[in-house]
Amino acid sequence: MAKQKKKRTKKYQGVDAKVSTPHVLRVSAEERSRFKEWWLVYGQITRLVGIALGILFVVVLLVIGIIGMF
Repeated sequence: MAKQKKKRTKKYQGVDAKVSTPHVLRVSAEERSRFKEWWLVYGQITRLVGIALGILFVVVLLVIGIIGMF
């Protein structure tokens, strides 16, 4: 069985080596109103509660309509 060749771990720095530039992370700030900040935190919960209340309201109206027919 032949001896395995040792893997190269040293970074190649020759003339034709790949030049890698440092990664720049750009961050931007946004001026938010109190309502927009609240909406970002509680918006999804508010939508779900609104949908649930709308469905409940429609069901109550249907029940009242059915009871009113008798």
